Order: sequence, then C-alpha cells, then structure tokens
Amino acid sequence: MMKKRVCILYTGGTIGMVPTELGYAPQQKYFPSLLDEISQLKNKDMPNWDVVEFNPLLDSANVAVEQWVNIGREIRDRYSNYDGFVVLHGTDTMSYTASALSFMLDGLNKPVVFTGSQIPLCELRSDGRDNLINSMLIAADGVANEVCLYFAGKLLRGNRSTKVSADELMAFASPNYPVLANVGIDIMYNRQALMMPKQAREFSLTEMKQVPIGVLKIFPGIQFDYFESLMTDKLKGVVLETFGAGNIPGSAQSALLPIIDRAYKNGTIITVCSQCSQGAVSLGTYAASSALRRVGAVNGRDMTTEAALAKSYYLLSISDDMAFVKAQMQRNLCGELTE
Repeated sequence: MMKKRVCILYTGGTIGMVPTELGYAPQQKYFPSLLDEISQLKNKDMPNWDVVEFNPLLDSANVAVEQWVNIGREIRDRYSNYDGFVVLHGTDTMSYTASALSFMLDGLNKPVVFTGSQIPLCELRSDGRDNLINSMLIAADGVANEVCLYFAGKLLRGNRSTKVSADELMAFASPNYPVLANVGIDIMYNRQALMMPKQAREFSLTEMKQVPIGVLKIFPGIQFDYFESLMTDKLKGVVLETFGAGNIPGSAQSALLPIIDRAYKNGTIITVCSQCSQGAVSLGTYAASSALRRVGAVNGRDMTTEAALAKSYYLLSISDDMAFVKAQMQRNLCGELTE
C-alpha cells in the first residue's frame, strides 16, 4: 500500500524559534535540523513528508492578509501532489489565519491542519513534537477534510477556534462548536461534527484583498465621538464586539447609531459579534440591541471575531454588492456559524 504524502508549510512561530538576546525568534534554515532530531518522524507508520520553509519566517503577530494569500498559494500549487497539509504557525494569530484559509480554499477535499507550540522544539519540554506528529497523522488520514486546528489532543474547526491561553499547553478553544477529534490512545473523530462533503467542485483559491476593515470593542463609558472620524466611506467593513447578545449602552446609542447609520449608507458592512466566548448574538432580543438591527447591522450570530473578520475580508474581496455581502455574512459558508 502506497504511503500517504503530507506537506508541512513552516511559516514561523514559536515551534521553530531559537533563543536570542532579544528573546525567542525564528531562524532561517534551522527548522529542518530540529526535525532530524525527532526520531518518531522516521517511524514506518508516519506518512512521507516534505517541508516548505517560508522566507521570511514570521512571528505570527506580523501575519496579515498578504501572508494568508501566500499560504493559500502554496497549498494551491501543491494540492494535487499531497494527501494533506500541515501549516506550522505562531499561536497569537493562528485562529485568524485558519479562519481566512477556510474561506479562501474553495472545494477543499483534503485536511489542512494548523498547529504550532507554546514551547519551542529546541527546548526539552516542547509540546511541539506531539502537536506536529499528531497533525501529520490527521493530515494523512483524510477524514477531517477541512481547515482545522490541532493542539494538545484536540482537533478544532479552524474558523470556530480562538486562542484562550498564553501559557497553558492547550492554548485554543472552540466555544460554540464541538471538538472534531480527541486524540488519546487512538484518534477518535467526531464524524457528526465534521464538514459534510458538498457537491463536487474543483478546488480553487480565492485570494483576499487588502480591504479597509476595522474591529471596535464596546466598553463601559465608551465615547463614540472619538471613533466617528474612522467611519468614513473608505472603511468597507467593521466587526463590532458588543455586550452579551448584541447589546450596546443606552447612554451611548444617541452617539453610536447615527455613526453606524451613516457608515451603512456609505456602504460599510457592520457585523455584530459578542464579547462572550460562548453563545450567540440575537439582535432584537433586548431593546439595547434592537437599535443596531434598525440601522442595518448584520447579526454575526455565534461567529468568533476572528471568523467574522476573515469572512468580511473574503466577501468584500469578491464583491462590491452591499446586499450580497450582507446576506452572505449571515449565511453559513464553511461551518463558521450556526444558521
């Protein structure tokens, strides 16, 4: 039986970093030597694998739309040559990139597994070895044929994930969607939670554009007047992080609502998400949220902020039709929300 082939895309991040005078940092052409030290990668049960090292290597704090597109291109160009892909990425923005790729990779029918580590591979107690090995096995299995995120024994849907810890080995959670797989003695897939195969279509990459988009977090005592200058007709999308089920302070509505109404009339898509990690926005359930619906804001339901931002980039990259974008923001495109 022919062994499966997995492509490892090394973009940077903690997993391959080395100590420097300024702290941990990625070092070009050092990662392959780290892999040579992991004897399990030579085990007969491991898939065949190749490494593509990005140049430059980046701390994930520096990853943005341009890098999302570069990762997508690497997968597109190698799609027919491999059974699955592992993307090694820094944890800080991994959920943003995984969310973005879930929209960009249309017709995906192979696993794309994001992973990394909290402790570099060069350190004695690195969690990177197990994360890498299990991600490679999952990528070779061909069961979770979607963009996923694997960390510390849990496989999550990429666009449902969010980083929840800076120092725990399980750095991510999926508050509003079940785990796709639990990895213990065996890899136990939750098949009911996996993406169902859609009508067969050819794999393709939709490249995102550098669209002007913002994120605004509501907080007690917020003075919206200071944000009015940001809401120009150049701003194409805003993710509004509100309280609870979509609520905003009543005392601020007189300032905020005219700003949002003007932005909406200028063609800006306002998507409302919740600051709560679990639960969903339900505009109109409370009087404090009904006003947002009246001025044309989009109900982000149970999307993470990461997914809402990535989805905004995706839709605004493919269409200038405001009605289309608004309608699609509220539809489940690739498992990112519960309709």
